[in-house]
Parts: sequence; C-alpha cells; structure tokens
Amino acid sequence: MSFFKKISVAVILIATVAACSKVPLTNRKQMNLIPESELVAMSLTSYKDFLKDNPPVNSTDADAQMVKRVGERVKNAIVKYMQQNKLYSRIKDYKWEFNLVNDKQINAWCMPGGKVVVYTGLLQVTKDEPSLALVMGHEIAHAIARHGNERMSQGLLAQAGGVAVDFATLNKNPQTRALFMTAYGVGANVGVLLPYSRLQETEADKLGLIFMAMAGYDPRVGPDFWKRMSAASGGQKVPELLSTHPSDQTRISNLNKFMPQALKYYKPSSTGS
Repeated sequence: MSFFKKISVAVILIATVAACSKVPLTNRKQMNLIPESELVAMSLTSYKDFLKDNPPVNSTDADAQMVKRVGERVKNAIVKYMQQNKLYSRIKDYKWEFNLVNDKQINAWCMPGGKVVVYTGLLQVTKDEPSLALVMGHEIAHAIARHGNERMSQGLLAQAGGVAVDFATLNKNPQTRALFMTAYGVGANVGVLLPYSRLQETEADKLGLIFMAMAGYDPRVGPDFWKRMSAASGGQKVPELLSTHPSDQTRISNLNKFMPQALKYYKPSSTGS
C-alpha cells in the first residue's frame, strides 16, 4: 500500500469512527481506530503476564475480599446502566476480574475486558470502601470510555506507517504491545494518575463518580479522598499547564461541580457503604 493510500485509509477511518463513536454519559465524540475486540485480546495476554510477575493477594485476605466486593458492586451497577441505555454491546465481551497485588505504589488500573488490579499501596490512601469505589469507578470509566483506545490510536498515527497497522498481528507486535502497556499505565510508577490527557482524566472523574453512586456508595467522599491523595504526594507536583492531569485543586473543584448529577444516581446500599 502506498503512502498516500495509507493516509487515505486513515482519513476514512478517522472520519467514520469519530462520527459514530461517543463516550457514554458525556456523549463526547472520540477517535478509536483499533477494534475493541483486538484490545480485549491484548489485555488478556498482558493481564496474565502481569499476574505471573505480580501474584494476587490470597483471596482469603480481608483487603483482597474488599477489592472484589467493591469491584462487583461497581461492575453490576455499570452493567445495569449499559443494558438500560442500550449500550451493553460496548462491554459485552468483558470478563470481569478484580485482584489486589502486593505493591507499595499508589496505583490501580482497568484494562479493556474488565481486568482490574488494585495495588496495596492505594489502600493506605483510600482508607474505606466508598473511596476505593471512587478509584475503581474512575479506572473502570477509563476502560468504558475507551480512553486507552484513543491513546493508542493517537500513538499509532504519530508513528511512521502506523496508519497501516495490521490488526491481525496487533497482539504480536512488540512496539504495539509497548504502546498498549503505556496507554493503560500497567506497571508504570505513576500512581493512580494514569497517563491520560486532562480531558480524559476529568471525564473519568465524572463517570467514576456516577458509577460509584450507582453502586450505592456516597460520591461525596470524592473531594476528601483527593485531599488525602494530595497529602500523600508530599506536594511534589508539576504545574498543571505542564501536566497531563488536572491539579488536585482543579480535580476537587470539578468533583464538586459534578456532585449534583452524581447524587441523582445515589441510593444508599442496604449492605452499607
């Protein structure tokens, strides 16, 4: 395929996908060049490899059980919402798993396909189930909103010849797999602030707040959690204009703005939150 044909194919793909793909709840148009089924397949391989090097905390452990319990509640709420709004096809191939790994990093992530990992270091900051639900809702929101696909699509377009990527060999290409790991922040020492743009982070904050509320967790814990996150960072933050993430104060301000909408979805759980 010639260079110009590659560009033509890319333009067609971009125009087609951008015109029809929207993020749930926010309705923002997005560019996703990679078939989600391919990313789900890649996530399964990457997830298994990660767990080989980072064995999950024993399932009998109280914290591991909490992670699974909170994850299931958030997942069930999301599935119900997606079904009610005729969006279930977006997550129909998900095989959900929730694992805790022993690592001091303040980190968590969710791969496409519903593979969620929480690091023990995060629990020192979340302190309680509602705050954990906030973080897990945020990370799952990245996957539901296909932010990683956007990141990878941008990366592929930036690479020479990336527009002609062979989807059939996507999972076997070392460069593409490295891009995948970067896009989803797997194993990266970046804390819970994964490598997404400020727009995507803010979008995940909003969706995560709504998802935790749907699951019966009080979203009003959000601002206090991010204050603890700010304290845990020791104030070592770059200026917001030089960062891909909202500053803590901006994030807290946005959460307070989102709160009225999130509270519309909040019904306290009978099991307690």
